[in-house]
Amino acid sequence: MSETVETTLENLDTALAGEGEAAAVEATPAEPKIDKQGRSYATGKRKNAIARVWIKPGSGTITVNGHDEKRYFARPVLRMIVRQPLVVAQRDGQFDIVATVSGGGLSGQAGAVRHGLSKALTYYEPGLRGVLKSNGFLTRDSRVVERKKYGRAKARRSFQFSKR
Repeated sequence: MSETVETTLENLDTALAGEGEAAAVEATPAEPKIDKQGRSYATGKRKNAIARVWIKPGSGTITVNGHDEKRYFARPVLRMIVRQPLVVAQRDGQFDIVATVSGGGLSGQAGAVRHGLSKALTYYEPGLRGVLKSNGFLTRDSRVVERKKYGRAKARRSFQFSKR
């Protein structure tokens, strides 16, 4: 009886050791997704804006729709939003960023570039995923403008009430 218990325990130990190895294999970081030109690409979205973002190692220039970042996003708050993932990941000034944005307004476009930049950074350096995810940069902000309903002035506002 004791021999069967010992062999069962040995089998259990080897099975657990095998599971540990499998878990270690699964925990390895993902491979970087880099194209032949040394760039990583990602798409970011915010409200009605869609941004296509390419990053590659460089001097830190940000180009949006063919314009410099300071010209396209004139307000400092918008530039700060775009640079947030780089600052948090401590990669500011290490990557050249090219983005094409369409749709929405400037605030939505800045949020879309931030989302796309965060995703592109995780594709280039998969080790940054934890830092960016904990700061909420990889989550797509799904809030969009509510549609107008019939019988209403706007989405929820009623027409002005008239007693007579």
